[in-house]
Amino acid sequence: MTQLSALEKAIAVVEALAHERRLSDIARHTGLPVSTVHRILQELVGVGWAREEDGRTYAMGARLLSLPSRSTGTDDLARLARPQLRQLCQASGRTVHFAVLDGDQLVYLDKHEGTRAYSMRSRIGMTLPLHCTAIGKAVLAQMADADVRQLAARTGLPPLTARTMTDVSVLLRHLAKVRKRAYAVDDEENEAHTRCVGAAVVNHRGEPIGGVSVSSLAFDVTGAEVEQLGSMVATTAGAISAILGSPVVEEDAG
Repeated sequence: MTQLSALEKAIAVVEALAHERRLSDIARHTGLPVSTVHRILQELVGVGWAREEDGRTYAMGARLLSLPSRSTGTDDLARLARPQLRQLCQASGRTVHFAVLDGDQLVYLDKHEGTRAYSMRSRIGMTLPLHCTAIGKAVLAQMADADVRQLAARTGLPPLTARTMTDVSVLLRHLAKVRKRAYAVDDEENEAHTRCVGAAVVNHRGEPIGGVSVSSLAFDVTGAEVEQLGSMVATTAGAISAILGSPVVEEDAG
């Protein structure tokens, strides 16, 4: 029998994680010794490709789940987030979106239609820019200014409506405000007559991987409601981030 290489053993363990959770079951599934599987799993935990849930039980980790998938809206990452997204949709009555980073743009992984008398034109698999969307600006606010400038140089910050911020200096000043309130607002910047409120989802390293938003026609969201929706979206994004193992941020007592 041909002996498996170290890489082949690691791949076998990762593939087994899609079906098994217990250490003994993963060992049985791969045909590898329990000690070997345990060592590989600990290494995968160390790099974020697996997470140890309780004792000898494991699951796919945040880094592995954060790999974007444009082929389906029902991948593991969307499935993990779905209960939180549904709760936000029910509480807000608005359409809720979940999108992940794909290079210099976002891709919608999930959508939950609100209870309003109108429907949003968005769809799962649709791409959207970062500089003029609520999720996108929330993601950019998690990045260093230098990284935002580099992205602006690559994309050119194209105007999609008369309200789109196309000057990187203006955008950076806006992002500084987003960081303070933990959510971003797309005020008809990506699409006329549409207003969105979004917050970033971060992984186990505190890196933004995408975000959550609620969307409405602009007339249907007042100034007071924006703040309320912002709090709700930020809470939902934080809950999803926690599921992905994000670092816990201590709030100031004062």
